Formats: sequence, structure tokens, C-alpha cells
Amino acid sequence: MSKLISLLRHVPLFQDLSAAELETIAPLFVERKYKKGTILFFEGDAGEEFFLIQSGVVKVYRIDNAKEIILSLFRGGDFFGEMSLIQKGLQRSATAETMDNCSIYTLVRSEFYHFMERTPKLCLRLLEVTMERLRKTNEQIYDLTFLDVRSRIIKTIFRLSEQYGQPKTNGTFINMKLTHQQLANMVGTVRESVTKVLQELQEDHIITIDKKFIFVRDVEGLKKMIH
Repeated sequence: MSKLISLLRHVPLFQDLSAAELETIAPLFVERKYKKGTILFFEGDAGEEFFLIQSGVVKVYRIDNAKEIILSLFRGGDFFGEMSLIQKGLQRSATAETMDNCSIYTLVRSEFYHFMERTPKLCLRLLEVTMERLRKTNEQIYDLTFLDVRSRIIKTIFRLSEQYGQPKTNGTFINMKLTHQQLANMVGTVRESVTKVLQELQEDHIITIDKKFIFVRDVEGLKKMIH
């Protein structure tokens, strides 16, 4: 239980709760283990659960004309499915699948709703988190509409460096293993385009890639390349 409480303290949705409130909500979560490639839910399923990742990586995606479009990647400390906590009976807007073996805490809406009634500040925090997610979604739509493929690829790498980057003495290490195809699915292009841009960035000494991990050697240089 202490492991979960420590995790909750770093989750934006719960960071305003007191120690006593965290002690109260923690038992409402159920820990589950999932193997790589497990579908947590399909697009169109009824949404009744909130997910908090202890370890592993989850991709949230939609299928458009038989092509996978990755909307988000989540890893340890991240959460998703918060919309199901707001309104009963909502359908999932995308599919969620594990990319690694995962340990995930789940919270059902009915349990959360009773706790939220006693903790009004949690309602405000949930609204703030939801609005921030909406802002990021709008930014993705803008990028797909107005940025060319090269800029979208570069911006995605920059965004990953902000979200999952570990600062090193000579750059930023993106601690998430990604294939060229997965990056292509994130920016709405083909794998060949991603391979070409990544090769150019390596030749320009902006990034290096080792075993599917990207190391950004020049973060500012990368940012300036986004048009």
C-alpha cells in the first residue's frame, strides 16, 4: 500500500490530497498484471475504469482504414481513462494496449465517485487535468493539419524528450524504446519517412539512436528545427 501511496503523490490528479485522504483512496485501487500485447479496452467499450501505471508502457490508438494511429503513449507514473470518472456510460474513444509487461492500478468509477463527493477539491483537479489533456489533443490536431511530415516527426521527438527525457551531461535520454513504425504511427506517416528524418538528424549530430532508444544531443537545435 505504501508503494501505491508514494505513486499517487506524484500523480497530478491526486497531488493536492492530504496524507489521510491518500490513505483513504489507496485501498480503492486494484493492482493487476498484464502481459505485453494485452488489450485493456477497445474503442467503443463502456468506460468504467481509471488506469494508473506502476510499470510498463501502454499505447492508446485508433484504427483508420486499417492503419494504426497512436494518440498517446503512457508509462510508469502516467494515468489514462480519466474521462470515465466524470460521466457514467461513456464509450471509450480509442483502444489501449500494453507494449510491455505492465503492472497497473485500476479504479472503478463507482468507488471514485463516492470518494469525490467527500473531496470537492478533487473535482477541480479532475477538471484541470481533463482540460490539459484536451489542450494537448488540440495541439496534435493542429500539428497534423498545418505541419509537414518532417516537422511533425521532429516535434514528436522533442515532445518525447520533454515528457520522458532523462537529463545527461551531454544531452537528454528518452527512456522509451520506440520502433520507426511506432513513431510513424504517432505522426501519421509511413515508416520510410521516419527512417529518413532520423538518419538526417543523426548525420547532423542532433540525435543518436541505440537499440531503439533515442538520445537527443542538442535539444535546442532540435526545437529550432520545428517549423
